[in-house]
Amino acid sequence: MGLVGRRAALLLGGVALILSGGAHGSLAQDAGTEGTAVNEEDKKGRVTRLDRLVVGAGVEKVAIDTPQAVTVVDQADIDSLQATVITDVVENVPGVNATGGTGAFGQNFNIRGIGASESGGEEGRIIFNVDGVNKFFEQYRMGGFFSDPELYKQVEILRGPASSTLYGSGALGGVINFTTKDASDFLGDEYNTALRLKSAYETNAEAYFGSAVLAHRFNENAEFLLVGDYRTSDDYTSGNGTEITGTGADQPNGLAKGTFTFGEKMEQELRISYQQYVAHAEPARYDQLNGGASFFPTLDERTLTDKTAIIAYSNEASDNPWLDLNIQASYSDTLNEQVCVTDPACAPYANSDYGYETYQFNIDNTFEHMGENFENYLTFGNQTAHQERTRDGSDSSSHAEGTDVQTGFFVQNEFIWNERLTVITGSRFDFQKLSAADNSITSGAEDKDNFGFSPKIAALFKVTDDLSIFGSVAHTERLPTLDEVYQTAGTGFHLDLDPEKSNNYEAGFAVSGYDLLSEGDSLQFKTTGYYNDIRDYIEDLGRFAVPRYRNIGHVVIYGAEVEAAYQSDLFYSNAGYAYNRGLDKTNGGYLNTVAPHEFFITVGKTLPEQGIDLGWTSRFVAAQNETVSRDTTPAFDVHDVYINWIPVEGPLVGWEGRFRVDNIFNEQYREYLQGYDAEGRTFKFTLVKQFGWS
Repeated sequence: MGLVGRRAALLLGGVALILSGGAHGSLAQDAGTEGTAVNEEDKKGRVTRLDRLVVGAGVEKVAIDTPQAVTVVDQADIDSLQATVITDVVENVPGVNATGGTGAFGQNFNIRGIGASESGGEEGRIIFNVDGVNKFFEQYRMGGFFSDPELYKQVEILRGPASSTLYGSGALGGVINFTTKDASDFLGDEYNTALRLKSAYETNAEAYFGSAVLAHRFNENAEFLLVGDYRTSDDYTSGNGTEITGTGADQPNGLAKGTFTFGEKMEQELRISYQQYVAHAEPARYDQLNGGASFFPTLDERTLTDKTAIIAYSNEASDNPWLDLNIQASYSDTLNEQVCVTDPACAPYANSDYGYETYQFNIDNTFEHMGENFENYLTFGNQTAHQERTRDGSDSSSHAEGTDVQTGFFVQNEFIWNERLTVITGSRFDFQKLSAADNSITSGAEDKDNFGFSPKIAALFKVTDDLSIFGSVAHTERLPTLDEVYQTAGTGFHLDLDPEKSNNYEAGFAVSGYDLLSEGDSLQFKTTGYYNDIRDYIEDLGRFAVPRYRNIGHVVIYGAEVEAAYQSDLFYSNAGYAYNRGLDKTNGGYLNTVAPHEFFITVGKTLPEQGIDLGWTSRFVAAQNETVSRDTTPAFDVHDVYINWIPVEGPLVGWEGRFRVDNIFNEQYREYLQGYDAEGRTFKFTLVKQFGWS
């Protein structure tokens, strides 16, 4: 599989070697500070993972000072992980798990027991944004989010329903914000043109990767970025040597982005971007979520194409406290094309296309008011989207066609008193209109209107400079999806489903310490407890049930998350722990979408003068026996080791070398929320060469 892709990936690596002798200059990207909030004058110690800047929860602040459980995965993390699938980026985030399949077509996320790929509503319970564009896809036995980690420089994971105010009703689990790279990330202040070439290889799945990045600054007001990637892999093997068929794919993808600043103080910005991701496999499993469901056919061919186009304008107007404006118009299209002829079981799935096409408009403005000992930021905004769900070539009742029009108005106020007390209040009103397509399946189905209301209040108080306590109360209502309302079971009718209603309560504390084990070291610790009570839970009773979806659920999910980070000259460490439980209060028993509790820790060492970073990561995952009609999973532990080398002086400046071993002890295991055994031991190699010209 993927002979052309392998050649392309190797060619990019070869070009890097050729060009290394002829460039006018070289530039090494500073991966150690990407995405961090670094201000040494304000820090007693060193910057840790909890000191990273959060931009998606309101006024920009570091994670430890945010009255919400939030984790920022930055460029250094993504590079060090040598992430090959998009869910790799949340591997070490407490309370967040990969769910669904393990290949390019089955990726999805679970936050605090919410989110799976087995029913129509699960994708709507977590909101995914790419540069502010909402991404949604639902198809039976498929994943819900499709992209390549190489395109991103930062990922924010906002856990809990409190994020619904800014991002949309129904974020029962939370929000994941993906931020793509910019030309300035590669240019720095010294160069006007940069070329970055990267090649990578993974032993287990015979996976190859190659990319080329061209960044150019035309002048101080205009820059352009062009990224082209190609990833290809065969099927991988699990720890006991079993080949996991249907997990390989070819994945070409790219990004083009132009950024222009203008105005008297150059505070106005216009950003235009286009991103495209493709995953292709032949043959391919129809069922990407469950390795044991052998009655599903093998497709002859499957191609998944995801497109995102954006035009955005912002004006922070520092001399006008009443103007901090953001406007964005976008187009998103996700299309899954599958060909199924050869397999005798193909009849219901033959030559069919499933897609979502979305037009979206977002606008918000923040008003500032400063007093002698307080700051106040009031934000108003609107998000409007028109989404069309399509199906071509199949009469499957599990993918109802139609349109979903939503508009939401929100207001959020953030009050900061004496740099000690932060109080955030907000409300959001959402309106939805669902319309079924006029076809043989849903002909005559009535339109469905829904309303959602999402208020919240959150507060953080700094008891001392090093100790904070925080808490929040948030309510949100998830509006039903097309798939749930217009389920057909072969007859064609619409369901009068009510929105799911969530009341979420959180409380926690954060501690910072400095000069603890050595001079200049830094320790941050943040813990959050939560209780999420969800009423009118929409349950999927199975594709043969009539009706398939019903408001019969009362679900309670509760737990705690801990994050800790330490940094010193001697070593650094990041650790996290998540304990989650989910109870089905209507039927009794447990909620099947809750992952077992787990603990992870990374211990590493940097040698700044040599440009070396090395470390060891361990995950310890408990058994999951609290299930209903779902297989249990035993406990396991898995360990990874890595070393990164980015020379800081000499003739090799501009080069990067990375080596990593995942699952170093070749553990045989399966993640509870995934349908396939995990990948066995694999060696990863990455080589990068970057050039810069003034």
